[in-house]
Amino acid sequence: MNDIRHWVATATRAANEGRWQEAEQAWRRVLALDPKHPQALYSAGVHAFQRGRMDEALQALRAARAAAPGDPVILLSIAAVHRELGNSDAESRAIEASLAADPYFLPGLLAKAALLERLGQAKAAVGVYRNALKVAPPESRWPPAQRDQLVHGQALVQRFGMELSAYLADRTDRRMTALSPFEAERWREAGAIVSGQSQAYPSICNQLYVPRLPAIPFFDRAQFDWVEAVEASTEAITEELRTALSAEGEEFRPYVAYAPGTPVNQWQELNHSNRWSGYTLWNNGDPVKEHLERCPRTVQTLQQVGQVDIDGMCPNAMFSALAPHTHIPPHTGDTNARLVVHLPLIVPDNCLYRVGFEQRRWKVGEVLIFDDSIEHEARNDSDELRVVLIFDIWNPLLSEGEREMVREITLARREFDFR
Repeated sequence: MNDIRHWVATATRAANEGRWQEAEQAWRRVLALDPKHPQALYSAGVHAFQRGRMDEALQALRAARAAAPGDPVILLSIAAVHRELGNSDAESRAIEASLAADPYFLPGLLAKAALLERLGQAKAAVGVYRNALKVAPPESRWPPAQRDQLVHGQALVQRFGMELSAYLADRTDRRMTALSPFEAERWREAGAIVSGQSQAYPSICNQLYVPRLPAIPFFDRAQFDWVEAVEASTEAITEELRTALSAEGEEFRPYVAYAPGTPVNQWQELNHSNRWSGYTLWNNGDPVKEHLERCPRTVQTLQQVGQVDIDGMCPNAMFSALAPHTHIPPHTGDTNARLVVHLPLIVPDNCLYRVGFEQRRWKVGEVLIFDDSIEHEARNDSDELRVVLIFDIWNPLLSEGEREMVREITLARREFDFR
């Protein structure tokens, strides 16, 4: 037994160092001592395969399989021999056997997809490539041996997804005309999810999640009777903004400001950076009195809206300034009990906002009302500053009684944390 262990260690070390002949000789010593040693039989089969001796390789690999019937690597090596011999049926059986042993065996999934592609079954191959991409590690950690196959599979999946998306759009465009704009956007998103061009975006809350509220990215402006008054105040609010920018520009503080030692995740680039800054009017329910006094028309306008009031969380309002060529990465907000409103004030070209599946461009004086518990991000790809007034309101799908529940449960949580 000690001799076997010695020669296994010798063979393994030689193989790891690229000394193949020495490794092969060591494995032969192992087989002389134990003719049914699975690792030695497997290695004998691989060495024969590399020399082009397919019959010898198949014989050794079959013996290795008999010694270790559940090893997917041995089964996949048998498939590789059959591929070289041009026996697609036997190759397929060996691949399926490797996946029966381990359904999440990445090399087996890639081998199956490649075989289907060679046989002209591209759509079936796409389905298997899709499964392989699901079980593969993140792209940055793809195994070098499988990277080229994964890149190829990813490209094929994307191409077929785009083709399916175009096909679905062609089939459904006529029926879209019978839908409202809200309904049409929902079904465009459904088509994007079906074709793999998008994903489902649920409501994800950092503090309070209200169950059974629909995750609606953008709300219809017509649902809110204050929209016209807010938009009519755009010019006056912009004047107050410009005063703040010129006279108190230093009071635009970084919006992302984590304390040292706090994990910053996607915020590393913007942490304590003025590239995304805010001139705060209310912060988590606390008024910034000196700023409110300098912006009376803005305050008057917001009072017409009826801001959400949740202890320690809302209202919030600020002028949000996004520097040129700055990206706010995907993130989610505190609660779906409230909605967030943007009143665009200074908007250069090449600015984009996404909530879930939907993308919008800010238009000066035209509010956007959205659920920030859905993943969202913003871009300013222009050479100029972009500024919007941000404030929050109640989610209109909550009754007054439910709003009281939001207040009560939030207050109780804070009391519990600090009692």
